[in-house]
Amino acid sequence: MADEKKVAAYICKGCGLGDRLDCGQLAQIAEREGKANLVREHDFLCNREGVSMIQNDIDNDGVTHVILAACSRRSKTEAFNFEGVAISRANLREGVIWAQPEADDTREVVQEMADDYVRMACAEAKFMQVPQSNPDHGTNKTILVVGGGISGMTAALESARAGYKVILVEKTGELGGMTAKLYKRVPDHEPYSDAQDNPVPEMIKAVEAEGNITVHLSSTISRTSGAPGQFSADISQESGSTKTENVGAIIQASGFTPYDASKLEYFGYGRSPDVVDQLGLEALARAANGGPIKRPSDGKEVQEVVFIQCAGQRSEKEGELPYCSGHCCNTSIKQAMYFKDQNPDIDAMVMYTDLRTPGNGEDFYRSAQDKGVIFTKGWPKDVSADLDVKFHDVILNEEVTMKADLVVLATGQVANAGINVEAEVKVDDKEGEDAAASGNGGNGTSQEVSILNLTYRQGKDIPQLRHGFADSHFICFPYESRRSGIYPCGPVRRPMDIAQAVDDATGAALKAIQAVENAAQGRAAHPRSGDLSFPSFRKEGCTQCKRCTVECPFGAIDEDEEGYPQFNEGRCRRCGTCMGACPVRVISFENYSVDTVGQQLKAVEVPDEFEEKPRVLVLACENDAYPALDMAGMKRTPTSPFVRVIPVRCLGSVNTIWITDAMNSGYDAVLLMGCKKGDDYQCHFVKGSEIAHTRMSKIGDTLEQLNLEKERVQTYEIAITDVDRVPRLINEAVELINKIGMSPFKF
Repeated sequence: MADEKKVAAYICKGCGLGDRLDCGQLAQIAEREGKANLVREHDFLCNREGVSMIQNDIDNDGVTHVILAACSRRSKTEAFNFEGVAISRANLREGVIWAQPEADDTREVVQEMADDYVRMACAEAKFMQVPQSNPDHGTNKTILVVGGGISGMTAALESARAGYKVILVEKTGELGGMTAKLYKRVPDHEPYSDAQDNPVPEMIKAVEAEGNITVHLSSTISRTSGAPGQFSADISQESGSTKTENVGAIIQASGFTPYDASKLEYFGYGRSPDVVDQLGLEALARAANGGPIKRPSDGKEVQEVVFIQCAGQRSEKEGELPYCSGHCCNTSIKQAMYFKDQNPDIDAMVMYTDLRTPGNGEDFYRSAQDKGVIFTKGWPKDVSADLDVKFHDVILNEEVTMKADLVVLATGQVANAGINVEAEVKVDDKEGEDAAASGNGGNGTSQEVSILNLTYRQGKDIPQLRHGFADSHFICFPYESRRSGIYPCGPVRRPMDIAQAVDDATGAALKAIQAVENAAQGRAAHPRSGDLSFPSFRKEGCTQCKRCTVECPFGAIDEDEEGYPQFNEGRCRRCGTCMGACPVRVISFENYSVDTVGQQLKAVEVPDEFEEKPRVLVLACENDAYPALDMAGMKRTPTSPFVRVIPVRCLGSVNTIWITDAMNSGYDAVLLMGCKKGDDYQCHFVKGSEIAHTRMSKIGDTLEQLNLEKERVQTYEIAITDVDRVPRLINEAVELINKIGMSPFKF
């Protein structure tokens, strides 16, 4: 039969494997216990001869499933990239011989480890299928950019120049955003000595001249549905007309709104027209156009100007911003130069707590000093209506009052991220309801109006992280949001200046391009970019509990009219969180399922209690914990030979049945190792690690009912840099088992 499964196992002898392991015994295990149809040994599987041998078996012998007993699945990925077959790998190098000291008294347990890993790989292969892409995937490659500021125009231009059609939507009547309101910009290249011309006019000309870009002004997105490769967006104009556009990916470049300086009355804002924020000074500078800047109250030429940094930001006061907005120090330096360049005799003083000048070192700051700008480290106290500025001079350690003609407040950026879809709401709390309705969750940092108007059951906008900024994986995958194919960039993602926004928008454009290309082939986006698998479920076993729907971090699951889960494969990141959530275990992927892992842990030979060889199962996240284990092996860090490691896509994919099966099979302990969770999460699937910790917190009660110690199951947050910590945790678990005793469930 053409679709008959044929399993081939390949045992590598290279990298010292043949010296420390009985490879003939491994081959026998693969053939007799693993039921492999074809078993071969080779001196170096990854060399040209070895790879050709495997490819020849695939092409001419009909091999459909390949078992590689060699190095880690993270190694030699290009050499072992065989298309059209299912591949399972037994990690004998990093996971066995490199993690065990080379000594005569360790040969037995080292061989036992290798034997088990071959058994596990054979068991996994038996339940794997070759993934086939979803035939319903989208193929649209047009990119929608929401926001026509510096970030949006950059993303549009970069996408268009790469050959992609772009639709650019701007809510106002002109392009440019906040940058268009600037007189000049902070320099972004050497010599960093003077402010540079505003880049917006030239960028607008470039956008208008680009044939691949279609611009919609005075327009907003009133509805967005679909998935990568097949989004549908309703673009509504102020006139009331609406046009529906089909696109493949979305870049959200909705920018920021300046912090409301009217909340800073103690700095004189609102009490005197001569106290302005930085954007207000830009308006005065544009009006002056290189001439004398005049104060608003009486048109008098400014002779003394004070810039107060961190006004209403980096503050713990209620209603103010707790973060730094990144650009403000450089902006004040630039604005102080407006005065000095026009008249060197003007007194321009920048009062700061910490001076931060990213992107240009100290060159710009030194240039301002050379021009006579005064920098004072001080804590402002009050600004009176007649512009008496009271502050504590930190250098002199005394209270000082100085007179000014104009005071400029360096206020911060508030992200235009839309509605906070995860704002906590208490039904009986009217204030909480109002906060959720306005999208600010009570923190005053998010906007009330939706930007994307998504039709996701989880809410209308991208979830927010801290302080109202659109959530993106800021450590591992910048721009990635929890909505597949939608990429935030610029100040909506984090505070930043123009230079950073341009770089950010370029990165988002590349991500959008990658998304449409992957979608066109039915493949997943990061972090499992290229994965063709997608979830399916057995309807007859589903209890309609909706746990998969609720726990999916990416909004990839809805319910059909009957209440059964309805998977949107285009949105799916292939993390398996839905599989871990399912209490009846009816959700699976073709190459990753409850059985592919469950059969692995059952394939391990568990010694009886009299052999005094404990067994510790480690379910390790493939993104952080598993790489850390590999690197520990590369360092030759000794790790207990009684551990058996199974990599999982995400800790969120861990189904509790695996814990139950492990305990029933006689394992003495189970360690779950996933990524860091919380606001500064490192989980590649955002919520997976957090969800797993919640699930496992309930395991203790079950263990106690079975008269098992709760310490036998532990969940850890692991960073990829925890190279020394991971072996230590495993060794400590073995020491604990030696202390509390073997599992009473051993056969």
